[in-house]
Amino acid sequence: MTAIKRKSGVLLHVSSLHGEYSVGSFGRSAFEFVDFLAASGFSFWQVLPFCIPDECDSPYKSESAFAGNPCFIDLPLLAAEGLLTTDELAAAKQKTPFVTESERLQREREPLLRLAAGRAQNRGEILAFIKNHPQLDTACRFLALKRVNGGRPWQEFTVMEPAEEDYFYFVFTQFHFMRQWKAVKSYANAKGISIIGDLPIYVAEDSADVFGNREQFLLNEEGHPTAVAGVPPDYFAEDGQLWGNPLYDWKRMKTDGFSWWRARMTHTLELFDGVRIDHFRGIEAYWSIPATATTAKAGHWVKGPGMAFVKAMREVAGNRLIIAEDLGNITPEVARLVEKSGFPGMRVLQFAFLGDPNTPHLPHTYENNCVAYTGTHDNNTLLGYVWELDDTTRRRMLEYCGYTDEDWDRGYDAILRTMLQSHAGLVIFPMQDLLGFGSDTRMNTPGKSSGNWGYRMTREQLLQLDTAKFKHFNELYGRI
Repeated sequence: MTAIKRKSGVLLHVSSLHGEYSVGSFGRSAFEFVDFLAASGFSFWQVLPFCIPDECDSPYKSESAFAGNPCFIDLPLLAAEGLLTTDELAAAKQKTPFVTESERLQREREPLLRLAAGRAQNRGEILAFIKNHPQLDTACRFLALKRVNGGRPWQEFTVMEPAEEDYFYFVFTQFHFMRQWKAVKSYANAKGISIIGDLPIYVAEDSADVFGNREQFLLNEEGHPTAVAGVPPDYFAEDGQLWGNPLYDWKRMKTDGFSWWRARMTHTLELFDGVRIDHFRGIEAYWSIPATATTAKAGHWVKGPGMAFVKAMREVAGNRLIIAEDLGNITPEVARLVEKSGFPGMRVLQFAFLGDPNTPHLPHTYENNCVAYTGTHDNNTLLGYVWELDDTTRRRMLEYCGYTDEDWDRGYDAILRTMLQSHAGLVIFPMQDLLGFGSDTRMNTPGKSSGNWGYRMTREQLLQLDTAKFKHFNELYGRI
């Protein structure tokens, strides 16, 4: 097992970047964020899935595991190519800089991007691009079919040929998505910043992935799942979580060498330098819930593909970083699979003080081959977490971090230092934790269907951060 070089990074989804057009994008703000990372001595930028989000704005249940979110396309860059007018840009200006204006995006962004697509003078180049990305082509055809079939789920499609302009619109968005993002990634890599993507383990039932690969999923004759994904009752939800995604037919997938997953990992690593595999414990055993169940409690564990899957993904990824999200109900079998895989697992400070003295989430127990977080996108912010602790636990946690003053709200740097000085090979801080923001900026609350995924920072907030302090911390603890 190769040791991870001591590094650090920041977790911030593209949607949370500052900007003027309702959501973060691949424009100037992305480059400015890379500059912040480099100036602060960070080496990694971790993002959430780039997929098209669902009706709850979640990127973890998308219409395609391959297609990128068109809302990340930078509008000023399109205008610079003559694809949008000055007046159209002005009309798209946001009302508030603090949250993603998701309802407005759902209503206005596609019509605006369709105007841009209609003005494209390089249709040949765009169509040539899609021929080299067959999984994106499948996604674009599916999305166009959804339009011509009135948005109905694929099991109810009556028209099986997409309208030409619908298809071209979706290809146009993926072409510009990829081109703009590759410019950001090239800039980041040149600055010494590697980018970690996020690969949701499951896909949505009404998706290009299930539509185009039905034999790879556990479906009935009508194309509906016979069992769905979720997790049993845990720290986040007393009834468990009923995700509703169709389950893979892992036995069938193994017979062709996990070809769909290989294609997925190949595409993901075209976008990123490394990847976090979400819900990695589902590779050892997954929670199977009857499709008719109303809560996740009705599920049971079923063995997953294990090391056969791991070896296939390693063959695709080579030496690039793969993080195993090994949180939740972790059994000895899951721990053994993570260890045998060689993939670094995850450690989360917010899980360290729940009462278990043998928890692996206490920083003094971190091994080199792990990625340690103050919190993930599913946790409260660090400030929100500390605020909500009971007095006894808060005092114990702060004393653990070497802070004993009465004014606990000044102990923030002690917590960051504790993480950075740990033995963890890689330490990642959510951006809200560097800014010292409270629970109102939390990214996601598992099991809650609304009020998530909306957080955005402003340019002023980014610029007021003390890059010299963070760089000093990173130098002091050997992470540069």
